Amino acid sequence: MNLPRIGVTLQHFGPHAGPDAVVTVARAADRLGFHAVSVSDRLLIPAGPHWTNDAGLPESPPWDVLEVLTWAAAHTERVRVMTSILNTIFESPVVLARRLATLDRLSRGRLDVGIGQGGGTRLPPYYIPEEFVAAGVPAGRRGAGFAEHVAAMRACWEPDPVQFVGEHYRVPLSKIGPKPWGGRIPLFFGATTRPTIERAARIGDGFVTVAVDWDDTAAQVRWYREAGGTGTVVVSAFPVPPGAEISTAGFVDGTLRNLDRAAAVGADEMHVVTNLLDVHPQRQVELLEALAAATLGNVGERRRT
Repeated sequence: MNLPRIGVTLQHFGPHAGPDAVVTVARAADRLGFHAVSVSDRLLIPAGPHWTNDAGLPESPPWDVLEVLTWAAAHTERVRVMTSILNTIFESPVVLARRLATLDRLSRGRLDVGIGQGGGTRLPPYYIPEEFVAAGVPAGRRGAGFAEHVAAMRACWEPDPVQFVGEHYRVPLSKIGPKPWGGRIPLFFGATTRPTIERAARIGDGFVTVAVDWDDTAAQVRWYREAGGTGTVVVSAFPVPPGAEISTAGFVDGTLRNLDRAAAVGADEMHVVTNLLDVHPQRQVELLEALAAATLGNVGERRRT
């Protein structure tokens, strides 16, 4: 059975975050044949008296997603770099389109972009009102405003001169660069509810989700396909429960079970969430080496013995 391609997360928050940690894990993923490395976005972590971290988010604010991926791309040659998820409406579509296209050019076309609108349910990517306040963006911008933001970014990637006129965003007739390496950057929409997943099928290049519950994930992928979605489906999964004791065998076995589950729900790619494991980056490399020994590199097909 062909299993999904395998990606791994980079350490961009917590005590192990830093340039050396990013390079250590990214180079290992590149060398071992994994398909991609990824990081997720979080603008801030609230500290007010009413904040309760029921979702178990990391308590330390993460480093900026695009800078981390740029650093990773500069130290690798083959592995793809992915945002999973980048909350796009916190930035101007022109500014973000230029930043993404610049990273895509610097990495020679290795960028995949998972995007979201700042959450909205109890499931990832989680809605934090304080992020909208800090970004100066009304929470009501989600939905139709998010779709318009995507259209404005894509307009910036078209041949010059470009122009966009919408209800929330306007791009005057301009020359905007750089353009993406291959002319277009794939945008995988993060969503959890059926209406947002159906929107991903209509206007996205793929769909990305987190396997908090595999039955829920199966339903989400089914909704995406039933709505006509033909793009790449990316699922992030935890090899062991957060806070659990980590052994090499447990990490590998848990990941292989998740690969079977991901294949069963129809995922094309699965990212192993390693940055929530409280282990040193060099230990993460050891875990990835063991996982690579149990798989066929970036093809993602388990060795059958």
